[in-house]
Order: sequence, then structure tokens, then C-alpha cells
Amino acid sequence: MDASKDLITPNVLSVLQLRTGSEPLLPRLGTFECERATEAFIPFIPLLISSETVDINVGFSVITSRIVSVASTIVRLPILCPNIQSLVLHNLPRNSVIVEAVSEMLISCNRDTLRVFLARSPLTEEARGVLCELPKLRRLRTVFQGKTLLPPVTLPRLATIYVVYDHGNEWLQGFRGATLGELNTVVFSPSTSARIDNFLEEFQSVALTVPVQNTLSSFVFRTSQSWNPNYSSLLVFKQLTKLEIEFSCDAGCSSRVDDDIVISLAQAMPKLEILQLGKDPCPTPTGVTLKGLAALARRCLHLSTLRVHLHVEELVEATTSAEPPFPSEHAAVVPRMDCASTVLQVGETPIPEEEEFGVALTLLHVFPQELNIEYSNPQWKQVVETMKLFKRIGGHVEHASKAHLPHLR
Repeated sequence: MDASKDLITPNVLSVLQLRTGSEPLLPRLGTFECERATEAFIPFIPLLISSETVDINVGFSVITSRIVSVASTIVRLPILCPNIQSLVLHNLPRNSVIVEAVSEMLISCNRDTLRVFLARSPLTEEARGVLCELPKLRRLRTVFQGKTLLPPVTLPRLATIYVVYDHGNEWLQGFRGATLGELNTVVFSPSTSARIDNFLEEFQSVALTVPVQNTLSSFVFRTSQSWNPNYSSLLVFKQLTKLEIEFSCDAGCSSRVDDDIVISLAQAMPKLEILQLGKDPCPTPTGVTLKGLAALARRCLHLSTLRVHLHVEELVEATTSAEPPFPSEHAAVVPRMDCASTVLQVGETPIPEEEEFGVALTLLHVFPQELNIEYSNPQWKQVVETMKLFKRIGGHVEHASKAHLPHLR
């Protein structure tokens, strides 16, 4: 339900509560999902769930006054639902009372049944100790506030972890030598005040002490800060299918991604399907050229989405230069139809004047599949239209060729 729109108003629930007394309104309800729970609606959540409810997903609307009511409802969840398997709480108010309530709730949960815990709220030290030793936990979202030290982590079933933090990387040390047998997805979201400079190096140092090199398939790091990460720290994760590193160019271009970086990633991670380095590219003419794009197309045959800064001027110049952009004739071979790339995110990437035709032709050669270019620079509209025209011509030629081939006996 959407508590901000549904016709089941607090007045209606009050009447229903009088009819049911202390019994739950829906005694066999297994899953309870509520979007935008309002201050008036929150006290009635316990009426709708029961001992049979194992999946709870609540998104709160903007809470300004009834913090105590929200906290008391959160604390009661494991009492009303003693066998919770999935607990998801969105848009929690930032308040010390809420931190205590979420922590108490987690401590009271059945640790042998909890498989999903997604709550964007810091926890007390005692609750963090519980969180680090949940035997069946599969998905985790949590917040580390200030300088946070974790006890040794034992989460043998953990597959996905989302971490929001606002300080340094001290919490990473809790994962050194941790029991993590099935971890495949990590998502990190530092705040604007967090220290991120050496995060990838520290993550690699910790990861080498646990068996995740062969299980990790998705690595995501999103920051609104300017950042020049050391991508070489990620080269040990050869099973990655998704690599997303977001950083900002709002204070000037901070991207240092070039051909060497992209080639190294392509060689180390041939299974890549999504590669996104930086947010939407800015107008600074820098980045990857034809050499880097060709390496991706040649080595990452499953690549479907690409976002990097492109140095379009050098990309076009490489096609007309007398010097080949590749070290050898063999290395220059680009698969014509193998690379699966279908989405290229170019943002505000500039194109030299009157070079749209050359850009379109080059991209079609490197990524011959149907290519969807996402852009905010209107120059790219002409590139898109030219590529569509080439595709139509190619389709007509292929059809005509097949129609007039002689039948061989």
C-alpha cells in the first residue's frame, strides 16, 4: 500500500481496531509493504502485521514530529513478527532515538531467520556486534557514522552489502580475515565529508585476506566528491561483470581515465558487462581514444553499457593518422559483431566541429551492434542520426545481396 494515497485512512483503521480488539487485522499476512508511511499512519502498522509476517518493507515519508511514535513501532516489529526473514526500512529519520530503536529491533530479531536487513541508519556498538554474526544474512545495508571499528565479521551467507559512511575507512578492518563465502556484490556510498583517497587500496588489502576474488561480480562506489582513484587496486577481481565508480566533475574535470587504464581493466576483467567510470562525462576534452575503445570491444565481448570520458578529437584523428594506433596488426583486429555493447553514455563530451560523421563511422566499426547513445551535448544528435542512416543502408544492402544470390545446387 501507499499510505499517502490509499483510502485506508487512520480513521478507518481506528474503527477496524475497535472491531478486532488486540488481534491482528490480517492474521495470515506473510508480506507487508508500505510506501510513504505518514506520521498519522505509522501507529497503525502493528495492526496490519502478525506472527505470520516474515517480510516487512516500509518506506517513511518526511517525519518531523512523532519520532517517538516511529521508534516505538520499529522496536515492536520483532515482537509482533518473531520469525522475520526480510526487514527493509527506507528513509529513516536521522535521530538518536531512531538509532536506538533500530539497534534494539535488530538485537531482538530472530538471528536464525533473518536473511535481509536493509536499514539506512547507524547502529549502537552492541547492535553492530549482532549484525556481524548473523548466520543466514544474505543482503545487508547499513550506515557507519563517525570513526567506527567493527568486531571480526562472520557472515558466511552474505551475498550483497551496501555501506554508507561519513568518516574514514576504519570499519573496513572488521572484514580482514572475515568469513565471507558467497559475497558477490558490494556498494559503497561515502558522504561528502568522508575520506576516500585510498579506499580502493585499503579495500584490496582487506579483500586479499578473504576468498572474494573468485566470487565478487559487482563493485560499485558512488561519491559526489572529485576523485582520482587507483584502478590498479581492482585488477585482482577478475570475475567482475559490473564496475561502477562515480565521482564528480562539478569543480572541474577530475577524471584521469585514459587508454592505459581502460586496457588494463579490459585485460583483467574479460567478463565485464557494465563499465561506468565517473558520472556523466563533462565538457573537458580528455579521456579514452580509439585504442582504449577497441581494447574493450576486443576483450570484453559481453560489455553492454559503457560510460567513460572520451577524447573524441584523438579518437577521430586516429582513423586518419598514418601511424596505426595499435602495437601490432594482430592486436588491431576488432571483432565485427561479437561485442554486445548497446549503451554508450557520453554526457557533455565535446565533438570537434564538423567531425560528427567521422565519430559515427568510428563508433559503428568498434561497436557494430545497435548502439544507444545517451547524451546531453546536442552535437551528439547528428552522430546518432548518422549511425541510424548507416544501419539502414547496411540493412538494405544485406537484404538486396541475399535476394539476388544465385541458388547453388
